[in-house]
This record gives sequence, structure tokens and C-alpha cells, in this order.
Amino acid sequence: MSIRIKRVYDDPGDDDGLRVLVDRLWPRGLKKADARIDLWAKNLAPTSPLRKWFGHDASRFGEFRSRYLDELEARRDAARELREQAAGGTITLLFAARDRACNHAVVLRDFMLKN
Repeated sequence: MSIRIKRVYDDPGDDDGLRVLVDRLWPRGLKKADARIDLWAKNLAPTSPLRKWFGHDASRFGEFRSRYLDELEARRDAARELREQAAGGTITLLFAARDRACNHAVVLRDFMLKN
């Protein structure tokens, strides 16, 4: 199985496999018809208090990662179910943040690959 991450605003690719939005909020300015999203997994997104605390501040990313991993541990079954839905194929985790390196989709991908 392959797990990729991609900004939801990027063009969909034929090799994206199962396209899963992993944000708690719908991305600004994006029409649902244009998004080509197969699944919206709000339950795997960081909680609102954690998301607001992080505020996409790269200096907080290490602590954010630790706190978010704690949240994901409590939702391990949801991550496993998502992997099962992909049936061994490709999953593309879609996120709206501008920073491609310091965002929750990176943490979620790593968590899913290890668990």
C-alpha cells in the first residue's frame, strides 16, 4: 500500500487512488464538485482546540506532532478502517494547509504507515 499526501487544491491525478480529505473544515473556495474527493475523514483530523493552538506555526510543529499522535492513538481503529477501504492500493491524504512539510497530513501519513 502507498500513502501519499497532496494539497486539496492541486489537480487530481489518475494515480491518486482513494482520495481522502483529512481536514475538519471544508477548504475555502473549493467547490465539492471540483474536489474529486472519495471520502471526508473528519474523524482523523486534529481536534479543533489542537488545530487552533497550532495555528500552522512551524515553530510549534514538534509539539503539535506529539499531541496529534496522542489523538491518533485514540483513533487507531479509524486509521485501520481507512487502510482497509483502500484494499492495498494507493491512498492520497488531502489537506488545505499551505505548508507542505509542517501539517497534520504528514503526521497522519507517518502514523498510518507505522500502525
